[in-house]
This record gives sequence, structure tokens and C-alpha cells, in this order.
Amino acid sequence: MHENYQPREIEAAAQRFWDEQKSFEVTEQAGKPTYYCLSMFPYPSGKLHMGHVRNYTIGDVIARYQRMRGRNVLQPMGWDAFGMPAENAAMKNNVAPAKWTYENIEYMKAQLKSLGLAIDWSREVTTCKPDYYRWEQWLFTRLFEKGVIYRKNGTVNWDPVDQTVLANEQVIDGRGWRSGALVEKREIPMYYFRITDYAEELLQSLDELPGWPEQVKTMQRNWIGKSRGMEVRFPYDQASIGSPGVLKVFTTRPDTLMGATYVAVAAEHPLAALAAQRDPSLQAFIDECKAGSVAEADVATQEKKGRATPLWVEHPLTGEKLPVWVANYVLMHYGDGAVMAVPAHDERDFEFASQYDLPIKAVVRTSAGDHTPAPWQPAYAEHGQLINSGRFDGLDFEGAFDAIEAALIEKGLGQSRTQFRLRDWGISRQRYWGCPIPIVHCDSCGDVPVPEQQLPVVLPENIVPDGAGSPLARLPEFYECQCPRCGAPAKRETDTMDTFVESSWYFARYTSPHYDQGMVDPAAADHWLPVNQYIGGIEHAILHLLYARFFHKLMRDEGLVSGNEPFQNLLTQGMVVAETYYRLEANGSKSWFNPADVDLVRDAKAKVVSATLRSDGKPVEIGGTEKMSKSKNNGVDPQAMIDQYGADTCRLFMMFASPPDMSLEWSDAGVEGASRFLRRVWRLAQAHVAQGLPGALSLAGLGDAQKAVRRAIHLAIKQATQDVGQHHKFNTAIAQVMTLMNVLEKASQASEQDRALLHEGLEAVTLLLAPITPHISHQLWQALGHGGAAIDAAWPAVDESALVQNTLTLVVQVNGKLRGHIEMPASASRDEIEAAARVNENVLRFTEGLTLRKVIVVPGKLVNIVAN
Repeated sequence: MHENYQPREIEAAAQRFWDEQKSFEVTEQAGKPTYYCLSMFPYPSGKLHMGHVRNYTIGDVIARYQRMRGRNVLQPMGWDAFGMPAENAAMKNNVAPAKWTYENIEYMKAQLKSLGLAIDWSREVTTCKPDYYRWEQWLFTRLFEKGVIYRKNGTVNWDPVDQTVLANEQVIDGRGWRSGALVEKREIPMYYFRITDYAEELLQSLDELPGWPEQVKTMQRNWIGKSRGMEVRFPYDQASIGSPGVLKVFTTRPDTLMGATYVAVAAEHPLAALAAQRDPSLQAFIDECKAGSVAEADVATQEKKGRATPLWVEHPLTGEKLPVWVANYVLMHYGDGAVMAVPAHDERDFEFASQYDLPIKAVVRTSAGDHTPAPWQPAYAEHGQLINSGRFDGLDFEGAFDAIEAALIEKGLGQSRTQFRLRDWGISRQRYWGCPIPIVHCDSCGDVPVPEQQLPVVLPENIVPDGAGSPLARLPEFYECQCPRCGAPAKRETDTMDTFVESSWYFARYTSPHYDQGMVDPAAADHWLPVNQYIGGIEHAILHLLYARFFHKLMRDEGLVSGNEPFQNLLTQGMVVAETYYRLEANGSKSWFNPADVDLVRDAKAKVVSATLRSDGKPVEIGGTEKMSKSKNNGVDPQAMIDQYGADTCRLFMMFASPPDMSLEWSDAGVEGASRFLRRVWRLAQAHVAQGLPGALSLAGLGDAQKAVRRAIHLAIKQATQDVGQHHKFNTAIAQVMTLMNVLEKASQASEQDRALLHEGLEAVTLLLAPITPHISHQLWQALGHGGAAIDAAWPAVDESALVQNTLTLVVQVNGKLRGHIEMPASASRDEIEAAARVNENVLRFTEGLTLRKVIVVPGKLVNIVAN
């Protein structure tokens, strides 16, 4: 054992041993309890960042702990390898996305291995490889034939320069994020998953997930957005519209129906098109609306605009004529593309009516009174007793709901309805670097799924995209084909799938990654699933997790997996944050500087008062603590930290600095502290081993001091077991080990029994740290005389007898202030404790001349004497 701690050599040796022994490759073992620990797989962007390191270290600590508890642990890794970033990098560097992606995977895989993660690399999956997406295409064709996937026109953000659909977040101030072109709304054919068919189950089965954070479940419930409301039908005014019909709206506030003063329809609504036939200015407004964003959030915050039409509808209960307006705050793909406007009790309607001088009629008594004068108040939207509503006056919300429904049913103009905010999942992307959609378009047969024996439809990997739409649409050798049904010339679909599809089923493929008879091996899936512990960022709380839950149910219904949910427990780790520093430039922009390039000036209390750039010595502004990012230039290169300090130091700091679900503030001093602690552990163990290993510990003749040391050992084991196994509070588990180290460093080493006791303590330290700092633990375990590897050692067991105390030290207080301590037998009664406290010399001194009113005894902790 080398005298000094040398992380580079220690870590290389441990990793070499694990590789040679294939320590982390697992197979299905009947009768052995399983544990599937999974961290969300990374996008191969080029380099790991600290968020990756934290995420995968958290998962690794859990996986290693569960292995030490005797479970057969699966911890796989792969690559979410399709997507736009690869296309953008390809255009920038004039290389094919495949080449860029595979090179990044190779580099990042080496980085992950340098962290010493207990990963079964034999199960690695890469989503851009045909052996993976073949089965995605296979499931697509089955679901298409069943109608679970369908094709229809959808409204999208269209970039006319790049010739592609943009996600809402890629539209910035109405322009394409890359081209800068004004974005258009366009109707194009797209493929959709009927996720709405599963909306109720997705909502209800959240109750089957007690191991998920409530915050995440609430976010999913809100996204699914189940609401009970009323479908109300407003008859057309035939004199103005020219034909019979009804305008359908859905409202969650049918109690306000008597306060409707107009109706508003979306720009794409048939009534809008009818009204615009003879009104060029209205058509121009409709075109303007169609060019706007399709994002609900953008619509909610934009200025409310509208145009009147010559059309009218009739109120379903009063027959009153209500004007039809076209409004930009109504979206065609939400609800029925129309709203009944009740400006007195809806903020959007209030803003619109105020702007266009439309009637505002209050029909609910709220805490703000019976009237709704400007400006808008949140109270106006409250439920309350109905007013100005004729025969419905005096009813509360529930009573009004039922009474108004009965009245609408009687007239055949409405009934209650449950509606979901969730919309079917459009997965078509006009991009190259994605999984090809396995559909052939035939003039005679229509849309024909590619037969199973012709799968996969392979994406050519040698293309360098130019940004002008998908190159697949300009590649005859890809799209020219024969119809699988009739053999006639046909055209292959050139859209690719949303990359969320690949990340929605990878967890199942890991259970049988080399299985070539189907998407998954049902026996292997049954053996491993559900995932016992899933780890990833809160930013994936809605879409990824919702789609993965949906896909699990799709695969269940295809007989591929069992159970209703894929992830039993979910841990959403906090962000890694760091200080930011900048200078304000003349044009108003900010130049950001990396913390490593900045010198700090501190006051006497170590508070940072100013900062200067190291290169020129001039001041920089302190921007506060932010998530590590390239844009703020406050990231720390994990590889540089590993090279300087070793992986164990980085892992220890990450786990000690903060609980996993909280933000972690990066601290160079904290990293130094973690390194110092590991050197302390090494020094104590090296000095101990250098003297020769002691004999066995005899429990029979331990003195009080030795019993105290042994109690500290087993108290640390007990607390760390709870912290790691039950609560995932790795920081407090590490604190327990640090406390134990303080005891061991001060413990006597005079006798053979003292040294045997220290040996037991060092074994405990080694094993308690093994999931967190596995490399040093591997070396220490061998140095402490064990033939087997630490990776195969069991988690240390608590000896409850070691925790039994013969005597206790109790705090003595007078009127709540500490005045001394007393030693008492652990078996002492309350009366004996009180008597000893009363005669304590400090108590006598501080109660001289006072009357003792009460003595409070807290068993095992303190005595408080109340006197005046």
C-alpha cells in the first residue's frame, strides 16, 4: 500500500479489475431479488457536463448500495442519438450527423467510464442504429394498422426558408431561430399517436406511483388537464349565416351561460372563412392570425385582437342574438375552435370586450360584489351565487351546473362532457436525422405500412444536410419504391419521427438489447421491469415521462410487457449551479467570464465584495448563482476535475454538497475539502496496515473507551444505512462517516484490541464509502486483508448490542440555560436523575437563594430546573 493517496493509479487499477472480471454484466438469475436502476440516457452532444456527472453518480451510488444488499442489479447506459443538434453541428462543420454523433459517443463513453460507474456496457443501445429503431418502426406499423396511429392535417409552425416544421420554442419573436424567416402557420399532413385514448388511464394510474414526487404527478395531472364541463350549442341565425346549424363550444363555467354577450371563433373556423368571403379586411386579419404562434402560452400573453363579422348565433336558452367575432386568442386545435364569451367572469373575454366596447354582464355574485368594473380583478372569476340569470338566480355553481344542463338537454342544445387538455401526439418531423416513418404512399392503395420482413427502413448515414428542408425529400434512391401491396411505383414517407419516440421505450429494450425476435423479450422484460429507481432532471417531468408511461401501456397492450407503469420510483435531481461574472458591453450585451478566470476579493468575514478578471486585473460584475451553462460561461469541465483530483473526489463532493433533489452549488473549496478527506482516510488506513494486520476483535473484555469507539462505528453504520437505503440522503451518510473518522483518528492504538477495533472501524468506513467512492474502497478493502473485492462485499451490518450504553451524559439546564453535565447509568430512573441534578455544584451555584419550582427530565437527553 503506497504511503500517499494516488487517485490516478488507484482508479485505473480498480477499473481494470472491474473490466477484466466483467463485474457489472448481469444475467437473469431465478430466485435472486432484482433491482433495476436507471438514469435518463444522455444526448451525445460532445462532452459530459456536471449535470451528467451528478445524475449518473446518484444512480451509481444507489445501484452499488443495492448490489451490496444482495440484489441482482441492472444499471445500463445508452445514447439518445437522433435530433436537431446533430443536424445543426453537421451543417456548421460540414460533416454527416452520423459521423459527428458516433465520435461524440466514443468520447463521452470514455468519460463515463472514467467516473467508475457500475454500468453493464454489454447492454448499450444507440437509438440512431438500425438494430434499435427497426423495432420502433415495427411497433409503428402494428399501431398504424390498429388505428392507434393515424394521419391527418395539423397546424404547425413552418419555416419557409429551412422548409421545416419548428417546435414552439424554436420560434423567437415570430421568426425561425436558425433562418430568421417570418414563421407561417401551415396545414400539413402529420402522423399522430392517439394518446388521448389513454388520457384517463394516464391520469388514474398516477395514483399507483407513491414513489414519485408529488410535484411531478401534479405537473402531469395539469398537463393531461381533465375537466368536467358543458358542451353548449348555439343555433345559427339563418338570416345572417344562410343555412341551419349550430356553433359548438365547450365551457367549464356553464353557470355563467346567462352572461354570454358574444361568441368568438378561431381564424381557421368555418364561420370565419364564411364571413371573410365578402370582406377582404377580415380575410387579411385571418391571414395575420394564421401566421402567429400555435403555442398556447404565446396566445395567452399576446395582445387580444379581433374583427367583427356580419354573422350571428342565438343564445340556446334565451334566443337572444349574439354577434360572432374572429379572435386571435381562440385556437382551432383546442376544444371546438370557439368560445362563448362571458367578459364579466373571464379575464381574456374581459380584456377583449373592454377593447372593442362589447357588453359586460355580471351573472355571479363574487367577493368583489355584484358588478365587474375595470380593471379586471381575480375575484371576478370566482364561483358564487347566480344573479341576473332569471330562473337560475340564487343557485350555487353545482346547482346551476345541473339546472342549466337539464334546460339545455330539454332543448337538445347541450349536455355535460368531460374534456382533456391533452392532445394527440404529433410525431412527424420534416428533418433528416431521425427514425424514418415506415409508410409507403401509393396512388392506388393509399398509406401502406412497410411489411415486417422489409424492416428496418434504413436512414442513409452519409448525408450532410444543408438546412433547406429534409434532404430525404430530395433523395430519389431513398423515397422511390414499390407499393408493398400492389407492386406499383410508390413514394416512401420522408418525414422522420419525433426523437421523444426513441426515449419512450429504451428502458424496456435494455432488458433484452440483443433480442432479434421482437421489440423486447417478454420473459426478460417481466424479469426486470418495472424500473425500481429512475433518475433524471425535473425538466423531463411532463413530456418524456408522460410519453414513456404512454408507450409502456402501448407495449403492454401488445403483450410485450406486463404491469401498468414503467418506473416504480422517481428521483428528480437538482441542478448544478455556479457563480456568474460578466461585463456590460457598449451595445448593451454581456460578456460572460468563467469563474476559473476570475479573482475574488473578500472582506474579513470571507464575504465576496468584488471580483476582477485575472487576465487584465479589471473589475467584473458578479451576476449571481445560475445553472451551469455555455451561455453564462460558468461551467466546470468534469474531465479537468477528474484529471486533477480523481473521480472519487468528484463523486464525493457531488454527493456531499447537497441532497440529490436540491440544487448543488459548485465550490472549488468543497472539492478541495473532499480531496482532503479521502487523503485522511488513506493516511489512517496506510499507517494501520503498515504496522501489520491485527488479530480478531474480542468483544468480551472491551473497556468503556473501547465500547465508545465501537458504538461510534455501529452508530455510523445504522445512520448511513437509513440515509442511503431509505432516504437517498447521501450527504448525511457521508457526514456520519466523517464523524466516525474523527473518532477513529483519536482512538487509542496501544493494545492489540485497540488495533483490532480500529480495523473494524476502517472496514466500516471502506464499505460505507464504497458506493460513493468505489475506487479507493476497492484498494482499501484489499489492503485490509480481504481476498475478495469490495464490489462483492456485503453492506455492513449493525451490531445492536454495540449501541447499548451503560452510562449516559445528560445536559443540565437552569431556566433553559446550559449549566453543566451529569453522568448517569442508562438504567437510572427519573427520580435518580432529578436527585443527581439537584446536587450538581453548578446547579447549586445558579439556584442559590432561589426557589425550585419544577424539574423537567427528558430521558436520555437533559434535565431542566425551573427556579425563581
